[in-house]
Amino acid sequence: MRHIHIVVAGRVQGVGFRAFTQQVAVENDIVGWVRNHKNGSVEIEAAGNDLQIDQFLEKVKKGPSFFAKVKNIEITEVDSEKDYRNFEIKY
Repeated sequence: MRHIHIVVAGRVQGVGFRAFTQQVAVENDIVGWVRNHKNGSVEIEAAGNDLQIDQFLEKVKKGPSFFAKVKNIEITEVDSEKDYRNFEIKY
């Protein structure tokens, strides 16, 4: 299983980005979480197989609608595996 940490910057808060991310994760059998940062970015931890992660990233890079604007995305491969059971929105 591939485990990644993502930080998405741009207009990604107040535009449904977290709910969109959760929906895309569920559609691709991804487990992990998403949350807003105080600095305006969105942080994601996601785990799945290579194909699932690639499909998930493809959609996350575009965002939920024309209201969202992803300016930068940082993706880091994580060595440690966590036992996520689903994909949740953290507050």
